[in-house]
Amino acid sequence: MTTLKAGDKAPNFSGIDQDGKTHKLADYAGKKLVVFFYPKASTPGCTAEACDLRDNFHRFQANNYELLGVSADSQKAQVKFKEKYELPFPLLADEDKSVINAFGVWGPKKFMGREYDGINRITFVIDEKGIIVEVIEKVKTKEHASQILK
Repeated sequence: MTTLKAGDKAPNFSGIDQDGKTHKLADYAGKKLVVFFYPKASTPGCTAEACDLRDNFHRFQANNYELLGVSADSQKAQVKFKEKYELPFPLLADEDKSVINAFGVWGPKKFMGREYDGINRITFVIDEKGIIVEVIEKVKTKEHASQILK
């Protein structure tokens, strides 16, 4: 699991979004960046989280934040998720898990008494200089925006 913490330099990631566009950490220099990892597009918890961020997107923009969602879903699944819920931010289709592993969010999970490896729902808030200012490990899917925009 993640060993990244506040004060660490964010990983120099590169990933492809739902439309095939590449996103790198360097693209966000001078802006605050929220990178939120979610287990699977269009599942109830992930939908609640993404829609809460969508509904508060104007607040993020007003505070110079960019948002970037990441899961191991295919580009096709990310396109459907983004279109169905009218999400105004890019979703990385990290099928090779390069971004997921760079941030260290792949690891053991428990669901209904069963343990398995998967993507842990963790959010990283990165400042204008590429430094992690906050790691949110206990994400409240229905009020995630207020966890970030305190």
